Amino acid sequence: MPNIKSAIKRVKTNASANVQNAHNKSTMRTAVKKAETASLNNEENAKDLILSAIKQVDKAASKGLLHKNTAARKKAQLMKKA
Repeated sequence: MPNIKSAIKRVKTNASANVQNAHNKSTMRTAVKKAETASLNNEENAKDLILSAIKQVDKAASKGLLHKNTAARKKAQLMKKA
């Protein structure tokens, strides 16, 4: 543990940001997996799941969890399966 006050604060801030980033990334991955399985099984709610997955990918990209090109690639793959 650091001795300097600002460094202590950074450790705490980084820990809380890490938890939030992990949650957001996990939510995005789950949405993408649900959309992919729904499109493979030709379910009636596949379009809605794909749109929500695209929204999650955009959200992750805007927060810096994904590179913008990675987000664009994931969205294109989802739309291709739709």
